[in-house]
Amino acid sequence: MFFTESNSLGRILVLCFSLTISLSSRGNTISANNFLSGNRTIISERDEFELGFFKAGNSSNYYIGIWYKRAASNPPTIVWVANRETPISDRFRSELKIIDGNLVLLNESKFQIWSTNVSTTLKSSVAVLLDDGNLVLGDSTSNSIEPVWQSFDHPTHTWLPGAKLAYNNRTKKSQFLTSWKSKEDPGVGLFSLELHPSSNMYVCKWNGSQQYWTSGAWNGKIFELVPEMRLNYIYNFSYHMNENETYFTYSLYNSSLVSRFIMDVSGQLQQQMWSESTAEWAMFWSKPKEVCDIYGLCGAFGTCRPTEFPLCNCLTGFKPRSESDWNQTDFSGGCVRKTDLQCGRNTEKQDFLMIRVKNLPPNNSVAVGSAGECHTTCLNDCFCNAYSLVDNQCSVWDGDLLNLEDNDSGKIIFVKVAYKDLPLSSKDPLHHKKSISVTMGAVVGFGGVVVFVLGVILFLIFRKKRISVGKTRMVGSLVSFVYKDLQIATKNFSNKLGGGGFGSVFKGVLHDSSIVAVKKLESISQGEKQFRSEVSTIGTIQHVNLVRLRGFCAQGNNKLLVYDYMANGSLDTHLFHGKQVLNWETRYQIALGIARGLVYLHEKCRDCIIHCDIKPENILLDAEFCPKIADFGLAKLVGRDFSRVLTTIRGTRGYLAPEWLSGVAVTTKADVFSYGMMLFELVNGKRNAEQSEDSRSPFFPCLVSNVLKVGGDILSLVDSRLNREASVEEVSKICKVACWCIQDEEDRRPSMSSVEQILEGVMDVNMPPIPRTVTLFVDNTERIVFFTESPSKGSSEVYSNCSPQSTSSSS
Repeated sequence: MFFTESNSLGRILVLCFSLTISLSSRGNTISANNFLSGNRTIISERDEFELGFFKAGNSSNYYIGIWYKRAASNPPTIVWVANRETPISDRFRSELKIIDGNLVLLNESKFQIWSTNVSTTLKSSVAVLLDDGNLVLGDSTSNSIEPVWQSFDHPTHTWLPGAKLAYNNRTKKSQFLTSWKSKEDPGVGLFSLELHPSSNMYVCKWNGSQQYWTSGAWNGKIFELVPEMRLNYIYNFSYHMNENETYFTYSLYNSSLVSRFIMDVSGQLQQQMWSESTAEWAMFWSKPKEVCDIYGLCGAFGTCRPTEFPLCNCLTGFKPRSESDWNQTDFSGGCVRKTDLQCGRNTEKQDFLMIRVKNLPPNNSVAVGSAGECHTTCLNDCFCNAYSLVDNQCSVWDGDLLNLEDNDSGKIIFVKVAYKDLPLSSKDPLHHKKSISVTMGAVVGFGGVVVFVLGVILFLIFRKKRISVGKTRMVGSLVSFVYKDLQIATKNFSNKLGGGGFGSVFKGVLHDSSIVAVKKLESISQGEKQFRSEVSTIGTIQHVNLVRLRGFCAQGNNKLLVYDYMANGSLDTHLFHGKQVLNWETRYQIALGIARGLVYLHEKCRDCIIHCDIKPENILLDAEFCPKIADFGLAKLVGRDFSRVLTTIRGTRGYLAPEWLSGVAVTTKADVFSYGMMLFELVNGKRNAEQSEDSRSPFFPCLVSNVLKVGGDILSLVDSRLNREASVEEVSKICKVACWCIQDEEDRRPSMSSVEQILEGVMDVNMPPIPRTVTLFVDNTERIVFFTESPSKGSSEVYSNCSPQSTSSSS
């Protein structure tokens, strides 16, 4: 064998290759024999998480972090960062390695910039990335890695399942979730989440001191101010307390789901679920719900506008303190005056900008004096930034103004600004008069004839408008109402029929004496043109089992829909509130009619319409008890995002298909699931989750499954008010259909056209499997969980094998 320079190079390459093989053979570890540098990473055993160097956004800085491997996104979703405050610029000359038993990060100059920093006597240390996202430092000679350090004890902005957010009872210190500074800077931001030990609740803070949100106390099952936790068949929360620490932790009942809590750069605490189908994170819930409620979000002299982008804007006469930070949605630096007032030098004329805000900013002081005195005092005080008069009381602000949220009908505050930076409308009215006089003079001098012609045109336009005020008109097949007409028809919206996720409904009488139902829509951010387009589409949808849309109103922020009035109200009033007991024949025809309506929406419209909110409240009954589906197509008007649907559904939440909770894109099978849950209630006459007053009843869908399975007394399932007067064949058919409709896997649920054919007797239905939706396996025991919205109960009840049993929190 000949040895040349090329052979030497080959041996070097072989050596490098052998190191790579060594690393990949133990692909989830860093030991004394290997290190991370450049593009090298380690990956957890089942490919759940990855550790390595990453770059945040367009920044040139690099960090060591952990990100999701399975929930792959671009850019990757970071869950933990080591060197948050000390980035590196050259990852190929930097190293993450074991030195003296610790895991350390050396920068391009070989200076140590981060370390696990633990005192250890380990003979041979190894760092292991686990499948739960935890990076553990322990003894490589041990059969099981006992951590002397773990990343779960040092969270950054993400709280993963299995980790804990604790309070150390010995050192009196808390673990924190802390936001990134911006989307391109993972440094420690202003917002944090920590456990308040004395009250067993979590609090969000600004700048480590100012509290702006609390979870409410732990009641043994949920945090009182987080009602979304009632959907805890996704999560298993547990509370622990010992002499060393107090903490909460959580896990997922379904290990195939990917979920996380984060402290977002906006200051919101967010719970997110990964959607495999869209490769995106779906919002499960966020707190505070209103982002403008976050303390100091827009910084000093920044105003929050929740319906606009960007969210934060500087007041007139102010500019961002840092344009680059502002462009990265880091508003914490706030705003500064465009023109320095140069206190005491009297070189710049000053005046006040009048703004309206939802709430007055904090840290004011009270001065005595009239309105004029308040104005003069602040104007002459070099340190006064603003003043306000509330109930004839003068308040002044010497410091920065925080928490300003625009509100056209809110409280007035006057902010000191250089006169030249004020808008024209805020300056001396004499200035306006002079400008107007000069302008008018020029116009008249230029051509009186032009002015005359313009005047005639304006008069004609005004006259036409006056003629049209208060008149309704036809737009296609729909009537376009003016707001005033509907205000009169509903007696100023005084006769409320009900309410739902999309708004409240009022009874009205039109000029032709016809009775209508007027729905005032809420949270509609669409412009008038787009709204009219969507409503026109809904107006073309006509079916005997759909509520007919007669017209609409779109004037400014007033968005209303006008429907036919349904004499017998909604289905829930008959089933649950004793309005009128429906006999079995009527119930069966209602089930069939709803199925026909859904078939039309799903399969026979030009565009498939997914209702997203099928429940008894949205089924209306006409004078002949013919069922008509209401609120179809409205999801598109408000935007059918996951968090919106969760927050708008009223009553029990027992109609949501599992795919809503996992964040995947919903299909028509979500409506099938809701329809199935409603069929159970149609049979029983009670909410699925409802308890009888004198005894604790089993979860009704589970009871139905058991009766079908053993061939029990099928009529025992029917509403007791019917005295068993029902068709055994029809009850059995509806119960089987209901069980098929609520199968966990979408593909196993029937289409609504199949349901229609079964109820019509055209198709037969086989015995369904017991749906896993009604069963959860916890501690190797089959348990059933359901949820109520009642504020007095507000809890989950757990059933083992369809029999009641108590439930308690882990401790």
